[in-house]
Amino acid sequence: MKAQQFLLPLVLLLSVTLSAHSQSAEVSQRYQKFVTQHINGNMNEYICDREIRTRKITQTNNNDCKERNTFIQASAQLVKRICGDAGTHYSGNLFKSNQPFPIVTCTHRGGARHPRCEYRGHKSTRYIAIACEEGWPVHYEDDDLVIVQ
Repeated sequence: MKAQQFLLPLVLLLSVTLSAHSQSAEVSQRYQKFVTQHINGNMNEYICDREIRTRKITQTNNNDCKERNTFIQASAQLVKRICGDAGTHYSGNLFKSNQPFPIVTCTHRGGARHPRCEYRGHKSTRYIAIACEEGWPVHYEDDDLVIVQ
């Protein structure tokens, strides 16, 4: 009997915790696409071609080369925090990071269709703006350069 009295509150607490951290199927799909396209803690400016090819990143709804893709050099968990206490809400569902992030911007320089896309990478440190849904990042909106004095 004592075990049941202990387990019931534990099960209820666990179910509430899991539901609070869950997401709708649409948000889950958009979040996974965001992570695939924009999160890479080990990214550098010399591997844009390989990463974009490996991750099958193209223009939305076709196989054309994406003109520009930004990779955030951080963990998905750290970027997710921008949707909460590590970000500042500024418009609609957009949040700007309170701290700058190292990023690699890959700019298209040749090839018309995936997988023949060629990119040039550029590394910088920027404040980033992302769209959040249900507390999850789903779209990379923009970034602002951090000027180091």
